[in-house]
Amino acid sequence: MNLFQKNEFKETPFLPVSPEEVPPRPPSFPKKPSPKICGSNYPLSIVFIVVNEFCERFSYYGMKAVLTLYFLYFLHWSEDTSTSVYHAFSSLCYFTPILGAAIADSWLGKFKVLSMVGLSLIALGTGGIKPCVAAFGGDQFEEKHAEERTRYFSVFYLSINAGSLISTFVTPMLRGDVQCFGKDCYALAFGVPGLLMVIALVVFAMGSKIYRKPPPEGNIVTQVVRCIWFAISNRLKNRSADIPKREHWLDWAAEKYPRQLIMDVKALTRVLFLYIPLPMFWALLDQQGSRWTLQATRMNGNLGFFVLQPDQMQVLNPFLVLIFIPLFDLVIYPLVSKCGINFTSLRKMAVGMILACLAFAVAATVEIKINEMAPPQPDSQEIFLQVLNLADNEVKVTVLGDENNSLLAESVKSFQKMPHYSKLHLKTKSQNFHFQLKYHNLSVYTEHSVEEKKWYTLIIREDGKSISSMMVKDEENKTTNGMTAMRFVNTLHEELNISLGTDTSLGVEEDYGVSAYRTVQRGEYSAVPCRTKNEDFSLNLGLLDFGAAYLFVITNSTGQGPQAWKMEYIPANKMSIAWQLPQYALVTAGEVMFSVTGLEFSYSQAPSSMKSVLQAAWLLTVAVGNIIVLIVAQFSSLVQWAEFILFSCLLLVVCLIFSIMGYYYVPIKLEDIQGSADKQIPQIQGNMINLETKKTKL
Repeated sequence: MNLFQKNEFKETPFLPVSPEEVPPRPPSFPKKPSPKICGSNYPLSIVFIVVNEFCERFSYYGMKAVLTLYFLYFLHWSEDTSTSVYHAFSSLCYFTPILGAAIADSWLGKFKVLSMVGLSLIALGTGGIKPCVAAFGGDQFEEKHAEERTRYFSVFYLSINAGSLISTFVTPMLRGDVQCFGKDCYALAFGVPGLLMVIALVVFAMGSKIYRKPPPEGNIVTQVVRCIWFAISNRLKNRSADIPKREHWLDWAAEKYPRQLIMDVKALTRVLFLYIPLPMFWALLDQQGSRWTLQATRMNGNLGFFVLQPDQMQVLNPFLVLIFIPLFDLVIYPLVSKCGINFTSLRKMAVGMILACLAFAVAATVEIKINEMAPPQPDSQEIFLQVLNLADNEVKVTVLGDENNSLLAESVKSFQKMPHYSKLHLKTKSQNFHFQLKYHNLSVYTEHSVEEKKWYTLIIREDGKSISSMMVKDEENKTTNGMTAMRFVNTLHEELNISLGTDTSLGVEEDYGVSAYRTVQRGEYSAVPCRTKNEDFSLNLGLLDFGAAYLFVITNSTGQGPQAWKMEYIPANKMSIAWQLPQYALVTAGEVMFSVTGLEFSYSQAPSSMKSVLQAAWLLTVAVGNIIVLIVAQFSSLVQWAEFILFSCLLLVVCLIFSIMGYYYVPIKLEDIQGSADKQIPQIQGNMINLETKKTKL
């Protein structure tokens, strides 16, 4: 018997050597017509899917909107740690879709994963929802309605951003405007998104009877991995020059796996290869909720007609998406087409990358301007010092040492507001300074210890007929993260308790006691309740602005009751938060061109058995992008504006690589995959390779 007889084409599918490893394909789901929306070609079932996605995205983005500031203000983590944990969480949410896709395609199907897993456990549920919901919506359309299916993905993305728009605007208001136990109400800010998840479950279940539910098609992820592994190992075992080459490296899996699976994996790997550069885009896009929010805390949110909290600035992204999607679909893309430009999906994605590069270049420019407006910081072996004279007459302050220099050219008047800090140089990291205080005809000498890189206030007070002084350390962080910092000096002769809307009152000792710092939200504080042992009264603190730090001196020298003398020693944020609008507009335009196009591209290029797998791979690029940000945040020593430039340049390089890869990519149609499976692939009999008619030894 000639083992190398010429291969005869057969219509029957090729059976694997080990049938138990590759389960037979189940029959395709019934092609019964589903109810349509108002006589159109859009299935009624997508209404439930889109509403479900709106509620689920409201929950997800509403929780993420306050997450960074929750870490920063409530848990008191640093900016880098808050950024790292934020992106670690985002990365985990986009890693779990691989597990969800495997379960959906191989066991439960997309519908059951959405309802049983995705909406039951939020953490793992994100992995169950993300790879399934978009593809499940696409499954509701018949192949002849491909144009409507393409439009569905735009509507689907609109629902995502509608949920995000409302949640990123409302959730920060629930956090800041509502008090829970005397503090910002994070419980309510996280609880409302949780309620929306319950609504999402109910809405999705309501459409159960009208969904087209494609059955699971075996453990597809395992099949793909084993098919690729067998092709590679089989090729390595048959490296002899006498063995004929095969058209594609995956054809070396033909000894064990069916033709259709091999063709599906070929289509899958071609798209996965294009996905390699994509994580860098997501590394930039997802910083809206971390680095850009932190940038907003150093800006002034007062727009005149409305006051924006730093975490509310994220609302611009979904708001602009709702505008840009119809603008691009109905105006820009048709105009480009009329100009004779073939604006393919891959070209749209490349342009989206370029727009994101420009957005981060603008963000770097804004960051530089913020730094220019910020107060200077003391360097090594330097301190900043200001004098606060609470005596009843002017005082001349002189620093004694190698050079007897006056801090100020003129004497410090009683309750004089100092225009700026004075810089003093140290000989070591810590040092004792000797001061001479001239008051009336008296000269008082005092000594105080200071440390480098700190801010201090020398408070001068009456002490009988003489004066004395005390050195207090001021707020070290000159950018108070968008909050207002304050402290109090109590000149009364009894202890004072001040209620600032927190769960406990702020206590200030009598006779020039100095309180600890407290941070509050920006706003008008016209009647702050105060209490001493003998009386209750209120203080008018006025407007406490974004990023400012204030010192209040409580006195009772006018006969009109205790009053607060106010001094702003850290100026409020000067740069308007509106300057973030250009970077949000650029990155959102890039997102519309990149993400919406990528969703539809992933579905159109995916074999029918692997749509959820390819959707999960698309989401996996988001996870990798967040890991990139996490690594940079933890290990980069760059200043913020330089970090923005770094990300912009990296994405520009990646965009060039992606453009070259896309130039050589030929989009496929589903019928091409099916048709190619009927072509001749070298087959076997038993465990022998059928290598056409050429007689060679294995």
